[in-house]
Amino acid sequence: MEWVSQLTRALQDNLFVLHKQCIIALNGAASGPSCEFLVRLKERNGKLILPGAFIPAAERYNLMPKLDRWVLTQVFAHLAQQFAAHRAKADSIYFINLSGATLGDETYLQFVRDALSRTDIPPQAICFEVTETAAIANLSNALSFIRNVKSLGCKVALDDFGTGLSSFSYLKTLAADYIKIDGGFVRDMLHDPMDAAIVEAINNIGHVAGLKTIAEFVENAAIQARLTEIGVDYAQGYGIHRPELIDTECVI
Repeated sequence: MEWVSQLTRALQDNLFVLHKQCIIALNGAASGPSCEFLVRLKERNGKLILPGAFIPAAERYNLMPKLDRWVLTQVFAHLAQQFAAHRAKADSIYFINLSGATLGDETYLQFVRDALSRTDIPPQAICFEVTETAAIANLSNALSFIRNVKSLGCKVALDDFGTGLSSFSYLKTLAADYIKIDGGFVRDMLHDPMDAAIVEAINNIGHVAGLKTIAEFVENAAIQARLTEIGVDYAQGYGIHRPELIDTECVI
């Protein structure tokens, strides 16, 4: 309940902060510089709180739709400036996280449509990222959202792939564009044969389904090299780029 009060005040006083983490292409995958936008909560003393601390409370007390709208508004304002200054590219992909609660918000799609209409941001540069677990838990809403948001020209990614139940079977149902291989498997893949096999299986099945694959938690050059050998399309993690404020140029 203390979190509810703090989060409500943070939304009112604009105390959230956006960071971005760059994503690089492997194996010659075609795209411009890409990144994922990440939200942080700024306390009065300036300390930043990571989302793992406050997102569960925001989800439980139905504050995520408001936070998701705040994130979209801030991201679009930032990208509009970047495109106007020719510092963003139409072939880049910009990943925006969505909660399961927002998947069921029938007004959110119009919110996205209105935001796109007010800017010159190419819709194909926007990719909405939904966790596999949230998509499966809200399957009918997820199917409707994916279909509608792709009709606007945007893309969809399934995050944390491999942690849910019956993962592979849902790839035939959820018409996403990207799957992000859960970092829990990627991080230890050089030392755990089971994790390595899971990463390779997700990558192979994803490619058969026509999706691009993104490995999370790539923490060093050795993991990146192995992912390249396997044929994973993109990599993201501290070994690639540590999250920075959105106005910072990505230098990799």
